[in-house]
Amino acid sequence: MKIELPNQKFLYVTENSNECNKETAFILTTQNEKYVEDAKQKGAHSIIKIEDIAELFGVDKIKIVGITGTNGKTTTASAIYSFLLDLGYRVAMQGTRGFFMNDVIVEGKSLTTPSVLNTYKHIYQAVEAGCNFFIMEVSSHAIVQKRVEGLRFELKILTNITRDHLDFHKTIEEYIAVKNSFFSDDGRKLINKDEPRALFNIKNTFTYGIENPSTYRLMAYSLNDATSGIIQHFQEVVPFTASLHGFFNLYNLMAAIGAVHMLTGKKLEEVAAVVDNFAGVSGRMEQVCESPNVIVDFAHTPDGMQQVLNALKEKELLVVFGAGGDRDREKRPLMGRVAASLAKKIYVTSDNPRHEDPELIIEEILKGIEDRSNTVVELNRKKAIQMALSDQTESQVVVILGKGDEAYQIIYDEKFPFDDREVVRELLKI
Repeated sequence: MKIELPNQKFLYVTENSNECNKETAFILTTQNEKYVEDAKQKGAHSIIKIEDIAELFGVDKIKIVGITGTNGKTTTASAIYSFLLDLGYRVAMQGTRGFFMNDVIVEGKSLTTPSVLNTYKHIYQAVEAGCNFFIMEVSSHAIVQKRVEGLRFELKILTNITRDHLDFHKTIEEYIAVKNSFFSDDGRKLINKDEPRALFNIKNTFTYGIENPSTYRLMAYSLNDATSGIIQHFQEVVPFTASLHGFFNLYNLMAAIGAVHMLTGKKLEEVAAVVDNFAGVSGRMEQVCESPNVIVDFAHTPDGMQQVLNALKEKELLVVFGAGGDRDREKRPLMGRVAASLAKKIYVTSDNPRHEDPELIIEEILKGIEDRSNTVVELNRKKAIQMALSDQTESQVVVILGKGDEAYQIIYDEKFPFDDREVVRELLKI
């Protein structure tokens, strides 16, 4: 990918040595340093170190906020984006759902954290659009691969650390260390105080929490119908209401409220006043149908599943889920165990099997389910959803987990159209 930069000695910059020529400078990153000689042979105008390009892209003209954690990155980023827009700021957001600027989608879904140059391109676009803030999700892969190198963060946020991506990181200890490494600098940080695995440089660190004393503490809350709470920040005590459901979303809201308060310097009550305008994120605790009650969520880890199902534990739950192929295999029986402990009935099915045999994936999930009398196995995901809807009584909730707002099913390297929400609407004829 070439990016045109006006008013420079060269016309373009690239991180791909094959695109280099006398008009194109090569941006040297940790990921492409082995191709620097190739870039020179291709006639690159010049070689620019990643730490030297910030000025070219106007990075100093915008405040960058980076959010990492196993769960909650997308909801927290989206809430911050929503709050800032409602407070009158111009804002860009990059993450799992795509690239947004000032309430307009600019690019569709891609990697949670794209390549270094892609991120700089988005920042450049945001600066040109007059944005005050650039909100971005930061994945553990991106931290390891240094896809955020050279960026100067105004604020870094930690949501939580639970099990995920062990196909890449190999051990939970390595994964925890990677997440925590993002918070080793002296910059401003906002940390979930209730996360016991969090390790960070205490300099310029602020916290939020429910169980433990923190900079931003939730003093009281209610999860009846809508969500409401009372947040304390030193001497300020402010109520808020929100349309999000689930105890876990209280943490996402607390992170977002604290972040916006820190970033803007506005009174806490001004921030709290716009919280209820945030309607949540597509595919996250999304109610597809009210009667019968059907909810779709992206949860694809044992902890994520537990949070979602716990949020609905007052109801009898019929849970449809699977596990992705070519990913952490050890989490599969743990997911089965969580579902068995919280669901009235389980429908184990296929979920992006990629290059693995779906039947073998399901076998590993079933290892975590001791009593299988209320467990159904159906490889065809649409049929599994149909079975759950057919079995559902008026008082029960069908919960479909794993894909959220994904519009495809990945089999081998191909993406086939499949959206859990659209399947539900088709089956219910709504």
